[in-house]
Amino acid sequence: MPRIKIELPEHFSFSTDIPIYIGHINYGHHLDNAQLISLVSEARVRFFKSLGYTELDVEGVGIVVADVAAQYRSEAFHGETLVVEMGANDFNKYGCDLVWRLSDQASGREVARGKHGIMFFDYTARKATSVPPGFLAKVSA
Repeated sequence: MPRIKIELPEHFSFSTDIPIYIGHINYGHHLDNAQLISLVSEARVRFFKSLGYTELDVEGVGIVVADVAAQYRSEAFHGETLVVEMGANDFNKYGCDLVWRLSDQASGREVARGKHGIMFFDYTARKATSVPPGFLAKVSA
């Protein structure tokens, strides 16, 4: 099976710092893979908040995560602070990819990169909906 390769943009529109706590560490004494996704989920919430949204209200509709891909680059350890960079690209009718990179704040060492495929969802009608033009305008600026 071919390895996942994730291409990143030259510039990310958003960045946030997240510390690694002991609960993020596994028996190998490094960042657990499930906890990595949890940290990226926290960054995703902060990304939407920075745009004036919540995940349930992006111009009146919500989002759902449709798929996730991750590529690990190095270990991360308790006590480190990760810089999580995020941006939106690869738009289609119903959604886009949120691409991300995690790096150690102190050394700049890349820990992981990946993407969350999201689609916009009308929770009242229980169906997918088009990308809100206001969101597209904010992330394309």
